[in-house]
Amino acid sequence: MAKPPVLENIVRQHAEMAAFLWNIYDWHLLNPDENPDMDVERLVRLIERLEAHLDGLRVAGDVGKRIAEERYREFPEAGELFVVRMLTTSTTVKISDLDLAKVRNYIQSILGSNNTT
Repeated sequence: MAKPPVLENIVRQHAEMAAFLWNIYDWHLLNPDENPDMDVERLVRLIERLEAHLDGLRVAGDVGKRIAEERYREFPEAGELFVVRMLTTSTTVKISDLDLAKVRNYIQSILGSNNTT
């Protein structure tokens, strides 16, 4: 049975939304008092949406990785780097299981080294 075609425009949307949602999530955790509307229920929904977009990229396989990498090359920002990194792990890690300090250090080490060129 042939694999269904990968719709690259949809996969690109998954990459863009995952990067965007990561930025919102991380910003909220660093600044919890800045958005009083972000209650526990909304935060849980945000995480679910982020994980769903990452899953969409994973389902797309190599195409998902390629598109995420393209987005990062075009926009070398924290959210795009986060998405690329999440797609390069051999196991699927839930957002709630991430060590956020390590994630932030990784992102800063890469983005910081890119800014010195």
